[in-house]
Amino acid sequence: MTRFLFGQLLATGGPEQKTIIFCARDRHADAVAVAMNNLYADWCRETGKQRLDPYAFKCTASVGGAQYLADLRGASRSHFIATTVDLLTTGVDVPAVSNVVFFKYVRSPIAFYQMVGRGTRLNPPTGKLMFRVYDFTDATRLFGEDFKTKWQARTGGTGPEPPVPPEPTIQVEGFDVRVTDAGRYIVTQVDGKAMPVTVEEYKERLAARLVAEAPTLESFRPCWIEPPKRREMLGRLPDAGRSALLVQRLESMNDYDLYDVLAELGYGLAPRTRVERADAFGYKHERWLADLPPSTAATLKAMASQFARAGTDGLENPQIFQTPEVVRAGGLAALKAFGKPADILRQTKERMFAT
Repeated sequence: MTRFLFGQLLATGGPEQKTIIFCARDRHADAVAVAMNNLYADWCRETGKQRLDPYAFKCTASVGGAQYLADLRGASRSHFIATTVDLLTTGVDVPAVSNVVFFKYVRSPIAFYQMVGRGTRLNPPTGKLMFRVYDFTDATRLFGEDFKTKWQARTGGTGPEPPVPPEPTIQVEGFDVRVTDAGRYIVTQVDGKAMPVTVEEYKERLAARLVAEAPTLESFRPCWIEPPKRREMLGRLPDAGRSALLVQRLESMNDYDLYDVLAELGYGLAPRTRVERADAFGYKHERWLADLPPSTAATLKAMASQFARAGTDGLENPQIFQTPEVVRAGGLAALKAFGKPADILRQTKERMFAT
């Protein structure tokens, strides 16, 4: 993606254009900045051009990214490519930005418009009369989607102007979340004290801790599949298991299993809804299911339907074998006839989360 993007920059005025790249997570922003710097270095060497440094730089909360904003805005001979996660989503005015790039998946229409808004300001002194959007994740499907805007008092007329409501504090999964013009803040414990941190900072802390527990998606998946390991892993995350639930609610991911919430946050996995994951289990593992006794395969498909409704917890709930759909398919007896139910359930989860 970086190679294609760099080629587009060369074709539309050169590599030294002010550009914001929205990345999936902090480590992704690091990797993208490195890749863009390498491409720029190769281009300078091949063309004999003077290299202007720093060229691409990470601009996230984990590195105090706000300190680089002045350079992104005003420096004309450096700081061209900013790789970020959410820091440049709202409340940042960078008129010189010519390109907004989506390397991350976006579900919220309002978040999408906030990201695109980083490039909409015209800047005649620099000759900027337009901007480009490079979309690698189908984010532009959100153009035209409805979203709710912040309430504003009406002005004009003969009546009195209503008072502007205070910035609200809402409760989400037991956390206080403050909504302000500058963004959303979560009140959480920092060094033993309750302090507000931005949603981006909170997500980056959660992602960093998750990756410390399981460095890769391949090591995260088996931890998730085994309930004791999953409980231990969740217990070591910030605010324990509540942190994943909080992000799920804040990012409007209630249709996704917590596996996908965390896999996207920590490893950049394109998330699937519970229904999509259950459907994929049925058609991607059709041959495996066909090799099982018919009643066993029917039972596993019925259990996949329970996953579509309630996710991992629903699949592991002992009462799943009492649900009418699973009973009609053959139930626990159908699994026992083929082997140990625990082994078959583990294989089912391995395949459920295989993609």
